[in-house]
Order: sequence, then C-alpha cells, then structure tokens
Amino acid sequence: MLRASGAGDLPTAAEHLATNGIPIFPCVPGGKQPLTKRGFHDATGDVDKVHTWWRRSPDANIGIPTGELSGVVVVDVDVHESGTGYAAFERARAAGLISAWGWLVRTPSGGMHAYFRPASLEQRSWQAPSHHVDFRGDGGYIVAPPSRIAGADSQSRAYQVIAVAQHRPRPLDANALRAFLEPPRPAPPSVSLPALSSRPDNLAAWVANRPEGARNRGLFWAACRMVESGHSFAEAWSLLGDAAQVAGLSEQEALTTIRSAYRSASHLGPETISRPTPAVEAVGM
Repeated sequence: MLRASGAGDLPTAAEHLATNGIPIFPCVPGGKQPLTKRGFHDATGDVDKVHTWWRRSPDANIGIPTGELSGVVVVDVDVHESGTGYAAFERARAAGLISAWGWLVRTPSGGMHAYFRPASLEQRSWQAPSHHVDFRGDGGYIVAPPSRIAGADSQSRAYQVIAVAQHRPRPLDANALRAFLEPPRPAPPSVSLPALSSRPDNLAAWVANRPEGARNRGLFWAACRMVESGHSFAEAWSLLGDAAQVAGLSEQEALTTIRSAYRSASHLGPETISRPTPAVEAVGM
C-alpha cells in the first residue's frame, strides 16, 4: 500500500497492487463510481487485465473490494458539515477496539480510512451515520491511494497514506465496534421476563428458550442483569454463552452480545477469556 501510494501515476500504483495480489478495479477519474459493469465484483489481481484497464483509462481511480476477497476491512471516519467521526473513533480507540490498524489514509474530504485485517467470519459493511463512521467489509469497497477526488470547490485532492503501524495488524471485531457505537437497547421489562433478582441459572434457562428474533435482545438483557448483580464476565459467558447457543446463536454472536452488555452496563471492557481463536493469515500490502 505504501509503495503504491508513492507511485508517480495511477497505472503504476494499480499494477503494483495487482502484482502484490491485491484485487482491484477501476473507478471513474476524479470519482468513486466503478467503471466496470459489475463494480467491485470485477476486481482482479491479474496484472495483464489491470494493465489493460489503466492503459484504456490512465486517470482511473483505484477501487479495492473490502472483506475476505482482498484481506482488508476499513473503518471510514467521515467529515461532513454536520460533524465528523473523529470523536467516535477516539472513543473506540480508548476502549481498545480499533488500536490494531495497519495503515491510516487521509481521504480527500479530510476524513480518514483505517485499514485492518478482517476477522475469520464474514463481516458485512454497515453505517453508523449519527457517529459519522462507516465500516467497509464484505459487500463493500474503498477508493485507495493515490486516487484523487474532485471536491465541491472543483479542487482535486488525493488519498494519502499518513501512518503505517509499527505493530502487527490484528483482526477487527466490527460487530463489537458497532455495538460500542450503537449499543442495543435492552427490551423493556414485561411479564415474560424473569424478575430482576433472578438467579443466574434462571436467567440462563430463560435465554435458552428465546425464540428466533428475540435471542440477541434477550441475551443482552440477561447479561446486563448479571452485571448489575456483580457477576464477572467469565461467569456470564460460562452460563449465558452456552444458553445462547442452545437457543440458536453462534458462539461468536453470543460472545459479541455479552461483551456489548458488559461494556454498556459497566463501562468496562470484559475480562479475557482463555479459549481457542481461529488463525488469521497476515495481509501483505
């Protein structure tokens, strides 16, 4: 990425990325719209194909599909007249959710792209518009350096790499980030909910019987009750994690929801769980 951003022209940068196995596709000069019929679905690391594209359109910007296809996901910090995402990004960084980025790229609007390795499970793109933060994962794409965008003032500004991590980039938990920015609202108490003073085993039994469509919200509510009762994250995970999987949630979904509940209810990060984690290969850019 760093070498590509320092290339003298877009064709050279595009060929460098393709040579290093990064699938790319051309976007309109000065813009973000794909030039190919299928957009990011046409992305390729075939150097000959890339050479043909940029010989035909030497000023074309460079698009990179995000997610599993390219091996990168991006947290997009937007800058609008109504506000910026920098405050939200800083809160998430202080919470330890986004400290393992690999590259930071300044966007033409004055915003920022933070590049991460993807987690081993599929993470779809999403938006948190009230916080001016977007996530570009599976099903999305970004425009990469040294592409240029024409602004409302008709000035053309480039995407620029502004920082390269000295640490080894780690996978981003986009679900945890979204839950941090937009915590799920606990369901209001009703006759179907256990009493606030219910024992953990009663809460677990209740979670295990949640129907589809009510599983995540029920798990979140029960985990909040365990926080309020002074139970540790490890206790909640041991009891409620198993119950949530009985109800039909995946292990990762249950873990993310319980973590979110503990962050929301205690304003503290969860304790570390000793358990196997999937190996994720490094991204070579």
